[in-house]
Amino acid sequence: MLELNNVEVTYSDVILALKGVTMNVREGQCVALLGGNGAGKSTTLKAISGTLKSEDGAVTAGSVLLNGVPVHNILASDVVRHGLIHVMEGRRVLRHMTAEQNLIVGGHMVSDAAEMRRRLDHVYKLMPRLADLKARTAGFMSGGEQQLLLIGRAVMARPKIIAIDEPSLGLAPLMIRDVFDVLRRLKEEGTTFFLVEQNSAAALGIADYCYVMENGRIVLDGPADKMAKNEDIKEFYLGV
Repeated sequence: MLELNNVEVTYSDVILALKGVTMNVREGQCVALLGGNGAGKSTTLKAISGTLKSEDGAVTAGSVLLNGVPVHNILASDVVRHGLIHVMEGRRVLRHMTAEQNLIVGGHMVSDAAEMRRRLDHVYKLMPRLADLKARTAGFMSGGEQQLLLIGRAVMARPKIIAIDEPSLGLAPLMIRDVFDVLRRLKEEGTTFFLVEQNSAAALGIADYCYVMENGRIVLDGPADKMAKNEDIKEFYLGV
């Protein structure tokens, strides 16, 4: 479904941030990208979702294919039309709107009112907490509730693949569990995920396949269950 072939990303025509990155995500999979701060994980997501331009970045070599269609260096809005939604880190909710209004924005391409209602009901069934908070102003929700809202907003677009950046960042352990429970249920429904995460234990618990990035390069990859047993992964990423 998603292919990165020898991708290089350069910022301001000077800074080489990604160096020959090759990865694949198959339909129905959850693929995790692990690595420390500054490894290039978020840049990889931006290369996929078309949001590099806002930071004076570009894919300068290689290709990014979504269902066989080249999507590198096209507009982010066109990437969305091809079926990929990027849930960025930092919990970027529309703070002065209610939770339900945020969800409706996620389904803005839906013109049929009945279909919009069906999608809202699906999100509320998936995340009952959002149903209880649908009239709450998003800026007054907790960090964990905002993260659930962002996932719900992505689901409203019925994407083919969700690329999600650091969903556990800054959350309490119980809320991390709730967020990953939602991701797991979406995966069971058939949603494909590309997951960037520093919480390696949580990521490996849901992923089918895993890549490890350091200094803009892929240095290790393999099935998630085998990676969880890898001594280097256990020492550097799982704290064992």
